[in-house]
Amino acid sequence: MNPNMFWGGAAISIVLVSWGFYHLVMPKGWREWTRAGTVQAFIIAFYAEMYGFPVTVYLLARIFNLDVAGNFWDGNLWVYLTGSRWAMPASMTVGYTVVVFGLMLLIAGWRQVYRANTKGRIATGGPYALMRHPQYTGIFLALFGEGVVHWPTLFSLTAFPITSLHTRSWLERKSSR
Repeated sequence: MNPNMFWGGAAISIVLVSWGFYHLVMPKGWREWTRAGTVQAFIIAFYAEMYGFPVTVYLLARIFNLDVAGNFWDGNLWVYLTGSRWAMPASMTVGYTVVVFGLMLLIAGWRQVYRANTKGRIATGGPYALMRHPQYTGIFLALFGEGVVHWPTLFSLTAFPITSLHTRSWLERKSSR
C-alpha cells in the first residue's frame, strides 16, 4: 500500500470539493471570504483526517513492525462489529445514498428560498411544505451519511450528536425571537 497514493487522493479530493464549493457559492465580500476560509479549512481537515493521517499511521505501524493485525479495511467500525468484509461496501452505499439525498434536499431548499425571495415572498412550497429548515436537515443528513454511516470515527460519532443538538437549540432560540 502506497501512502503517497492516499495523500494524493486526499489532495485531489480537496481540490475537487473546493472547486465545487467555490463554483456553487462564490463569495462576494470580505466577510463571505472569511467564512469561506473557515469552510475551506474544514474541507482540508476532513479529507486529511479521512485519507491521509489514518493511512500514514497504519503504514508506519506496519513499517515499524508494531502489533497490527489484518488489513486496511479492518479499521472500519462496521467491518469490526459485523466481522464481514462486505460491511464496508454496504455502509459506503447506504452512507452515500444518505449524503446524496441530503445534498438534494439542501439544493431544493436553496432553490425554493431563491424563488420566493425574487417574488418577495416567504418560502412555503417544495421542501418547506414538509419541514421548517430543509437546508439544515440536508446538511445534517449529509454529515450523518458520511461521518456516521459510511466511515464512523470516534470524532464523528462524538461530534455529530453534539453539533446536531447545539444547532437545534440555536435554531429554536433564533426562531423564538
